[in-house]
Amino acid sequence: MSGLSSQYGAINLSQGFPNFEPSATLTDFAIESLSESTNQYAPMPGLLELREQIAAMTARSFSVSLNPETEVTVGCGATEMIFDTIAAFVWPGDEVIIIEPGYDCYRPAIDAVGGKAIVYKMAAPDFKINWDEFANHISTKTRIICISSPNNPTGTLMLTDDMEHLYSLVKDTDIIILSDEVYGYMVYDDNKHTTPLQHPGLRERTVAVYSFGKTLHITGWRVGYAIAPQYLTVEIRKAHQNAVFSVSHPLQRAIARYLKTTNEYIELSAFYQRKRNTFIEVMKHTRLNPLPCAGSYFQLYDYSTISNDNDLSFCERLVKDFGVAAIPVSHLYSDFHDDKLIRFCFAKTDDLLFEAGKRLSKL
Repeated sequence: MSGLSSQYGAINLSQGFPNFEPSATLTDFAIESLSESTNQYAPMPGLLELREQIAAMTARSFSVSLNPETEVTVGCGATEMIFDTIAAFVWPGDEVIIIEPGYDCYRPAIDAVGGKAIVYKMAAPDFKINWDEFANHISTKTRIICISSPNNPTGTLMLTDDMEHLYSLVKDTDIIILSDEVYGYMVYDDNKHTTPLQHPGLRERTVAVYSFGKTLHITGWRVGYAIAPQYLTVEIRKAHQNAVFSVSHPLQRAIARYLKTTNEYIELSAFYQRKRNTFIEVMKHTRLNPLPCAGSYFQLYDYSTISNDNDLSFCERLVKDFGVAAIPVSHLYSDFHDDKLIRFCFAKTDDLLFEAGKRLSKL
């Protein structure tokens, strides 16, 4: 969709990245770091100064205490950390439960290592997990359960009750929880981010992944991290070492320095809630119907009252005829399940959001 958007000169609200610059202080630190003997490999697990800052921000934000030396690993974005976790623990024939609709990197990673993806499908429009139904997907071959909160694309959250249900299903097993929390700093309407790292029974079996690309508006820097207990971290680092070995040295140093000077991530929920509200307001003049969004920087819209087209065709028509790019939600299901829903990214400047709303008002 981004390629089609470029071809037609459309406003790109499809792929998940901001169109605004990060803090000038952060980029200044990156420039400084380039001249400070950072041209060789960083330590394989990540710069200790950055891992220490990650531990500090995790304690401040989620009240989770970490050992930065043994429980934090810096990777080439959250996607690499997801792949490394699956590569470390999944062997041919092992099963991994994934929840759909969801980020489309989970299944390819499972396929690549010979595992079997077991899909639990959430139902529109609420996209809640029925844990009794979910339990039927667990077998003696289940190695990992992959969860995501806030969910991409639905913006739904897993809450404390969800964690209790999850724990009741895995407490007597060796199942690992892979928790994708890249939007964990973007939670709205007085909700709080809930992570299995906070649950005493889940903490010792959880790998949680995060993205500085999302929290600091630097998706092109490709820096993320994984948090896990030491016995899991040891194995994840083996995969990481043989995948990329280490992550950009100067960029790690720049982020570490920046985190010492700012609490920007604390304000991120308020920042993006304003963006969400602005987008919903400008879209009131369209015939598209919004679904609730409690987190992430994605907003789903229902177009079923407008067209009978499948969602891919509808998104292609939005680009070609109206100059706005969105994502067809069916392509975030393994079976291309189509509820006539499309996903917009509202991590954009207000002028772009207003212009997108203006164009879509002509639908």
